[in-house]
Amino acid sequence: MNEDRIKGQWKQLQGKLKARWGKLTDDDLKVAEGGSEYLAGKLQERYGIAKDEAMKQLKEFDESGR
Repeated sequence: MNEDRIKGQWKQLQGKLKARWGKLTDDDLKVAEGGSEYLAGKLQERYGIAKDEAMKQLKEFDESGR
């Protein structure tokens, strides 16, 4: 994910992230503040997927234009 772009649009993205990954909490998103590494870790924790799969999903989310 493009960290600068994500951080700049973070408030708008939070709702879209929760719509895509409903198990993420408001606290998760608040702490993440656009950091893809933290988000990947939370996806890994909440969904029981490997970190590389979480990063892949985040990349696809970013590339799809959300």
